[in-house]
Amino acid sequence: MAGSILPEHLELIAGYVLGNLDAEEYQAFEQLLATDPTIAAEVDQMQKAWEFSNGIEEIAPPTHLRNAILQPVPDQVAVNQAMSATPAPTPPLTERVKTQWFSWSRAIAATAAAIALAMSIENYRLRNALQAARPDGQAAALTYQLQGAKPGTAATALVIVNPEKLEAQLTTTNLPPLPPGKVYALWTVVKQDAPVTVDIKGAVLTATFTVDTSGKASQTFLVPPIYRSEEIVTNVAITVEDAAAPQKHIGSPIVITKS
Repeated sequence: MAGSILPEHLELIAGYVLGNLDAEEYQAFEQLLATDPTIAAEVDQMQKAWEFSNGIEEIAPPTHLRNAILQPVPDQVAVNQAMSATPAPTPPLTERVKTQWFSWSRAIAATAAAIALAMSIENYRLRNALQAARPDGQAAALTYQLQGAKPGTAATALVIVNPEKLEAQLTTTNLPPLPPGKVYALWTVVKQDAPVTVDIKGAVLTATFTVDTSGKASQTFLVPPIYRSEEIVTNVAITVEDAAAPQKHIGSPIVITKS
């Protein structure tokens, strides 16, 4: 079944494109390639980057290197005659310059190819990270981890907000079950002068909920538009309130976000 490419596959893909895999790795990767179109597409992308880099036009080396190459050289023929009765002819200077020039260009091309391949891998990793943070192209989710407001409190909560849809997912652990007539209230605390109506504690009642006998809750609810401006929200907290009038905000935080 096709899926996301695992990080350990990236090196195999690069080795496959560059021809650096041993026989065992090559056979295993060929089987993987035949069953996963996602990997096949990534191989094709890297192969194109490699071929493009190999097609880079030759360029002139820096002036100082060019001058060094073109400087007069000792009479190699005379040196060889002194060492051997049948010396090998010295290539013409133009041939030597051409060979050096070609080597320089190939080095540039090889370096560019390596950079292009590395950028391709890094772009893939970045793309995966962005997709994980922003599913379906949506804005990155906002995550608020709540811990006990008092030392020794085992209760925790996690709030994950989708600012595009203004939806939040709440999960809790170890919150004490409440007696009848009481509920837990989730509050959003905002900065001063925020363009929203708040209570005397500078908070907005965002949701109410209860927990099961083990202190757990899992609930999805809507949040106010202030969550589309992350800098406005300064804290998220949970208190115990009267079920008939949770908006009175009488209780103190049980769990709260901590910096």
